[in-house]
Amino acid sequence: MALPGQYFQKLVDSCPDIIISVDRQGTITFYNDGARQNLGFSYEEILGKNVLEIYPSLEEARRVMAAMRASEDGKGRIRNFETVFKTKRGERIPVAISASITYDDQGNEIGSIGFAKDIREIRRRDQLVTLAEVAIGLSHEINNSLEVLVNQIEMLRQYVGRAASDEDYLVESERLDSLASQVGKIQDITSRISRMADEGEYGTKEYLNGRLMTDLHVGDSKPCERATPTARYPLSGLRVLIVDDDAAVCESLRDLLEGERCRVDTASSGVRALQSLGRQSFDLVLSDVVMPDVDGYELYRTIKAKTPQLPVVLMTAFNYDKDHIIKRSCLEGLQGVIFKKPVNPAMLKKILLQQCRPEQIQSTLPVRPGDET
Repeated sequence: MALPGQYFQKLVDSCPDIIISVDRQGTITFYNDGARQNLGFSYEEILGKNVLEIYPSLEEARRVMAAMRASEDGKGRIRNFETVFKTKRGERIPVAISASITYDDQGNEIGSIGFAKDIREIRRRDQLVTLAEVAIGLSHEINNSLEVLVNQIEMLRQYVGRAASDEDYLVESERLDSLASQVGKIQDITSRISRMADEGEYGTKEYLNGRLMTDLHVGDSKPCERATPTARYPLSGLRVLIVDDDAAVCESLRDLLEGERCRVDTASSGVRALQSLGRQSFDLVLSDVVMPDVDGYELYRTIKAKTPQLPVVLMTAFNYDKDHIIKRSCLEGLQGVIFKKPVNPAMLKKILLQQCRPEQIQSTLPVRPGDET
């Protein structure tokens, strides 16, 4: 049974989108409440007026009408056609309009009716998605460079601890602590950016004459303590294969672990890592997650199938498991994960000890606050 016409009238009038009809001369003959709310004109101000009241220009109005006349079905219809409307205050808002030319019983054109949706929020969401992808990629690149800086600071710290006098050590350690603190702030920023991109939420704060900027909530890093000689080389003799397509990351990790008296080889890809594993044995594989040929998950699965007792630790510059590589690996038995780069040296040592020499963990220094995995 067909519904009475008043039901359709109420439905159309209460629709939150813009619904407007015009006659053949372009005079507005219908204007719903959604149009009133979006455009700001009252019924009295707009009914009987020319449709140019809601278009920014005659050319734009003609462009919409030309699109209807050029429709492929020949019935004078458009769907989700993007145009611009003008509000009472003169603001231009982007809309997607679905419209049709109307005809009388003899087939004569008598006007048109259109349904238009304000697409500002849709465009904003699309922009946020794009910005999130850019932010995550940028954080990844920055974190790879920070990996080198963190490791080199740790190498300098170890050298100063061995070579400097007590007086010089106090001065140089303050400088290193200052460097570590600033690098730590950058790490906090990149971590916060990645979390913001993942969660789609961020705060703002005023910084100049009422203008707002993103609030990253960056805290101060705590200075590192000087290592004692009793915990100096718990990793001595371990054979480690480092796998990362970023050469600087490979070299900085090599320097760090060789400073711990590990025996280190590097591979610039998953394929080359498998070749190295075929030539010699290792105590542990430390691999990046995102690589162009064989990613960390595929490398882990291959190693598990061939040498199930060989520990594998995956590391990533991303702060969440975008492609579920780590999640899939953990479900299949992966134990060691460094869930962000740059790798904190103390955290790296702890994980390597857990995987290869758990009996020595108690004899080493505790991990500094904030170094936990």
